[in-house]
Amino acid sequence: MRNIIVRSISGLVYAIIFIAAILFSAESYIALIAIFSTICVFEFSRILQLKNILPYLILALFIYASVVKIPSDFNGFLIGFSFASLLGLLYYLISTKVIKTNNSLQKIFLHLIYLILPFYFLIKLPFIENTYHPTIIIYIILMIWTNDSFAFIVGKNFGKHKLFESVSPKKTIEGFIGGLLFAVLAGFLIGKFGEYPNSFSILNWILIAIIVAVFGSLGDLVESKFKRQANVKDSGKIMPGHGGLLDRLDSLFFLAPFIYLYLHYII
Repeated sequence: MRNIIVRSISGLVYAIIFIAAILFSAESYIALIAIFSTICVFEFSRILQLKNILPYLILALFIYASVVKIPSDFNGFLIGFSFASLLGLLYYLISTKVIKTNNSLQKIFLHLIYLILPFYFLIKLPFIENTYHPTIIIYIILMIWTNDSFAFIVGKNFGKHKLFESVSPKKTIEGFIGGLLFAVLAGFLIGKFGEYPNSFSILNWILIAIIVAVFGSLGDLVESKFKRQANVKDSGKIMPGHGGLLDRLDSLFFLAPFIYLYLHYII
């Protein structure tokens, strides 16, 4: 009972800080993501047993790049590189092959493709035609919570077939489908009743919900694979009852490049 109370309070404080920063201003959102990403780099470095300042310097460079004007061609290169790199990590997940972390160079590269580039696109995600739209991030978080909650509920009550048992024994195919369906429902309701840029349609939000459910779930599994390889349960202890910040954000930052690609290059 005490653990549930601690977990609830910790989760509530996290949600209040996150949502308040998103809604207050573009600057507070960027500042919070900069802080969150730094903590995640620290936690990921511990998982990979890397003691090197270079990931923090690279992160600082990309945070700076996210708030200044850079050539669109270079941004296109970054999204293509990030897209291909994350698909590479998914290959290691699906194939059950070990992700190589034999030396510092490989570990730094994993920081770049798994954390730094996704956080870069997470910062840029709510800026449509140079205008900050905080509701975009709020709605994406809402769809993640919907997906996670109903994946747990459906999986617990109806789950029989394991999704990726070697990485996360509790996740089931039934839970994944349940989370996906309710995320799509959330996307439909957001598209019908929410406030968002005029270029967005109900169909856009349904497709965004599918991206959120699919790549958010995969992001959680990729982090579980890193932790299983390192033989650790949680990425950290910053959130009592939840673990580390990386454990809370693994879905959000992993899906960010895919949502950014859809919002800025497809719509």
